[in-house]
Amino acid sequence: MNTGKVTLVSAGPGDLDLLTFRAAKAIGAADVLLIDDLVNDEITTLKAPHARVVKVGKRGGCKSTPQAFIQRLMRRYALQGRHVVRIKGGDALLFGRAGEEIADLRHAGIAVDIVNGISSGFAAAAGLGVSLTHRDHCQGVIFVTAHLRDGTEPDWTTLAATGMTLAIYMGASRIDSISAALGNALPAHTPAAVVQWAGTSRERRICATLGEIAARAASEQIASPAVILVGGAIGEAVAEHAAQLAAQAGAKCRLSA
Repeated sequence: MNTGKVTLVSAGPGDLDLLTFRAAKAIGAADVLLIDDLVNDEITTLKAPHARVVKVGKRGGCKSTPQAFIQRLMRRYALQGRHVVRIKGGDALLFGRAGEEIADLRHAGIAVDIVNGISSGFAAAAGLGVSLTHRDHCQGVIFVTAHLRDGTEPDWTTLAATGMTLAIYMGASRIDSISAALGNALPAHTPAAVVQWAGTSRERRICATLGEIAARAASEQIASPAVILVGGAIGEAVAEHAAQLAAQAGAKCRLSA
């Protein structure tokens, strides 16, 4: 029997409209689908009738499928000659453990294809209507996870000192410590935002300052999955949000007058 192959498909932030054509074609040609927890369940409507669906959810703080087990499944099905499509939320190459999977599959002599997609950081920026690299505010953007493999946090002070927009993933449960650490290098009035379920029908957004964002997120009960955005470029969204709140307050005053 010929060895099959594995395609790592980026499912985007959730809305099926944000899938690429190439992703949809790969899903439709799959023999086996291994689907991450945050992927829209409706994605299975695109599969071939004979395809087997296996959910292999991985979420921080929740019961998860071990990474080693997922890699064994991919190898097993591919070595049986099947086309395995591993569907990952967002972009497969950004905080999706794709590097570990690619290395493991190549070591086993299994061909790997990769289909790019839209990361939740870009979906969050689109929802806020801001450019992450607005040239009046910064020279770039840094995508960073809120915790390292050993559970420690990045050097937030050094990251803040770069002057780049920070797109922080998997940080909702640590937003207090993150905002406090960033405050060592950035003023409290630095614009910030948190977007939960970015790019989906469940999207929720909070715009505030770095000094206020943790308290606002707690009061609004914002939880994972969420992206935290910090930097001058986010100021456009903060200003727009403040204008909307002022307009709403003015409307209430006119109605009560």
